[in-house]
Amino acid sequence: MSILAAAEEAPNILVPPVAELVVGGIAFFVVFFALARVLLPRIKKTLEERADAIEGGLARAEEAQAEAAETLAKYKEQLAEARHEAAGLREKARQEGAVILKEMREEAQAESKRLTTQAHQQIEAERKQALASLRTEVGRLAVDLAGRVVGESLEDEARQRRTVDRFLEELEATAEDTQDARAAR
Repeated sequence: MSILAAAEEAPNILVPPVAELVVGGIAFFVVFFALARVLLPRIKKTLEERADAIEGGLARAEEAQAEAAETLAKYKEQLAEARHEAAGLREKARQEGAVILKEMREEAQAESKRLTTQAHQQIEAERKQALASLRTEVGRLAVDLAGRVVGESLEDEARQRRTVDRFLEELEATAEDTQDARAAR
């Protein structure tokens, strides 16, 4: 028994003395309550602030994203409206251009008709003037020639006019017959 008696008398290193257990337990509870009263509320507050910051950041991000989507929709709407307006302006400009072209063509045609009419009038006036001058000249030449053929002077103006008019009527009739014959071919 000596081993057993010797083992009972030697202190066990695994089992602490009771006084140390009591002092250690009291110290543990004092530290635990101090931490629970002071440190734990601060830790909770910090965690709540972090959670609020994260949630607030997410909420702000969602708001910013919604605002960006709304702004994008407005810009797309404004762009579509501007494109529609530009298309309307192009169409209006095209129509105005067509109207202006039509007016310019009408003015050009009217000016052309006016110039053509004026040219015809001027040609007709010059033709009449040339015909009158030609009649006078042909009449004078015819009277001189007739005077030489007949051998007497045809100074009487009334006689000259009748002779010249008769001669010119015969020339015109001959010219008309020639034109009719050419037209018939």
